[in-house]
Amino acid sequence: MDLSTESFLTYLAQTTDSPYLISIARAEGLYLYSPDGKRYADLISGIGVSSIGHRHPHVIEAIKRQVDQHLHVMVYGEFVQSTPNLLARKIVSKLPSNLNCCYFVNSGTEANEGALKLAKRHTGRTEIVSFRKSYHGSTHGSMSVSGNETKKAAFRPLLPDVRFLTFNVEADLKQITERTACVIVETIQGDAGVRVPAKGYLKALRKQCDDVGAMLILDEIQCGMGRTGTLFAFEQFGIVPDILTVAKAFGGGLPIGAFFASRDVMRDFTHDPMLGHITTFGGNPVCCASALAALEVVENENLLEQVESKGQYFESLLRHPAIKEIRRIGLLFAVDFESAELVSAIVEEGKKLGIITYWFLSHPYSFRLAPPLTITYDEIKESADLILQAIGNVYIRT
Repeated sequence: MDLSTESFLTYLAQTTDSPYLISIARAEGLYLYSPDGKRYADLISGIGVSSIGHRHPHVIEAIKRQVDQHLHVMVYGEFVQSTPNLLARKIVSKLPSNLNCCYFVNSGTEANEGALKLAKRHTGRTEIVSFRKSYHGSTHGSMSVSGNETKKAAFRPLLPDVRFLTFNVEADLKQITERTACVIVETIQGDAGVRVPAKGYLKALRKQCDDVGAMLILDEIQCGMGRTGTLFAFEQFGIVPDILTVAKAFGGGLPIGAFFASRDVMRDFTHDPMLGHITTFGGNPVCCASALAALEVVENENLLEQVESKGQYFESLLRHPAIKEIRRIGLLFAVDFESAELVSAIVEEGKKLGIITYWFLSHPYSFRLAPPLTITYDEIKESADLILQAIGNVYIRT
């Protein structure tokens, strides 16, 4: 076993000059453990991935069962395999009837890439509409429709013909026209600091897309799979997208994403040209086994019914004069402070106390909370006490 910081910094590419730098020997439920036995409460679920906790026994059992059968056997879309079939049937049964076909990929950004391609192919149009402060991934297409210019400038030129609107401003929706192939939007803007759409806004967006023949893509990579209290966040807003993307929590801890559309729309990828989208590892049977088991855990343990009450309880405990605002839906939180420096100091102080929080790329004045849906009320109380201790320690020093 090599858990040295030296190896990490020498042989692995770095994404920042200041990585989080805790060594992980094992994980279980809410907690991560370092080699020396120190315990950390993972209050961000690995940025939204481990929403049923780490190493859930049902997921581990499903992975082992699939490994005993076979691993990868062929690129996506050619061989018939039981586990992808079962996962597809299960997830489609949870969706509206127009989202009756799924395409399994490897990640959230690839799901969004596929969705954008599908919308352009189906409509024959080129313009894509997205939103300021949005985040859809870091590959070229997904970055092109993300709204953080600071993260994009060094990589231009990007995808052309992309228009950005301001989220939650209904008057801007008239800029969606007959030129628009699709609108891509997070049902809940996550990286912008948990921005929940105003009542009626998504309905107005849906209507404008219908009026001009544009497709509506909902990105639920962060907010889907039960995070907001319903399996899909759009269920709370009275609309249905033309294309839906999911990833992160979908895999139960393994890498998988998916995009969903009607079977008729998805058929456009099969001709003119064929292989309109292709992926070697999409629908990997081990990842599909994990995803199917994760869905079963959410269902069998009635986790959706607990999300809102747990979220309310956690929020009720977070009371401190340094907190400027809390934005929350379900178990997804942004906790605002007066400066990015204060947030960074609180995150670092929390790490010392054994809690993992994190900041947002596009809203550094907040830290995020997105604990596993399986977190208990006792664990919420203990975690909230440690968060308040971290805030208090930093607040005293400043």
